[in-house]
Amino acid sequence: MQEAHKTVEFKGDKTILVMEQLCKSHQLGTVELQVLREIDLTIKAGEYVAIMGPSGSGKSTLLNMIGCLDRPSRGRYWLGRQDVSSLDDDQLSLIRGAHIGFVFQSFNLIEQLSVMENIEVPMYYQSLSEETSVERARKLATMVGLGDRITHRPSELSGGGQQRVAIARALANEPLIILADEPTGNLDSESDSEILNILLDMHKQGSTLIVVSHDDNIAKCAERIVRLFDGCIK
Repeated sequence: MQEAHKTVEFKGDKTILVMEQLCKSHQLGTVELQVLREIDLTIKAGEYVAIMGPSGSGKSTLLNMIGCLDRPSRGRYWLGRQDVSSLDDDQLSLIRGAHIGFVFQSFNLIEQLSVMENIEVPMYYQSLSEETSVERARKLATMVGLGDRITHRPSELSGGGQQRVAIARALANEPLIILADEPTGNLDSESDSEILNILLDMHKQGSTLIVVSHDDNIAKCAERIVRLFDGCIK
């Protein structure tokens, strides 16, 4: 099913994802550990949703489910019109690469590559032409305020600068959804505000943002807060 990523389309009402009775558990010897319990969640295109909850509540597991990094133990998950809950690893990889952009707390940049080259990495895996990749990467670098630093390496940038690169990289393949896991967690207050403003600008331009965070400022700016407790939405 090498064409799986091409079947992802919006539902008629612009619903971008639906989870129904989704559960995730891990087997620890003879004990089944329930991490997510009967999650019902619907998100529409262009929404800004914050996922919040105490440590161990299941936030990261839910983000992994949304990002097609893992499969549910039970329940269903539709991304657009595609039921992705039963896809295999290769099919999920196609979905991730084409339709989901990730922003991580630890940036996850490649130190040996420049700003431009880091932004281009996702496009390489989608087999875009070099001309298209370079043009798009340059535009994205400019959009996040790094147009004059495209030849720098990550170690030559501040934490806020590195997160800007990570955000530009997440946008490289024009994803349906941008998932951010504690995007301001490693930043000082000034950089925190800068990244928050970039996320807000992306939202105003129509991006669908799903952010896992303990940052109250992010929660205040989100249109909706999904609160998890013991693997359940409260």
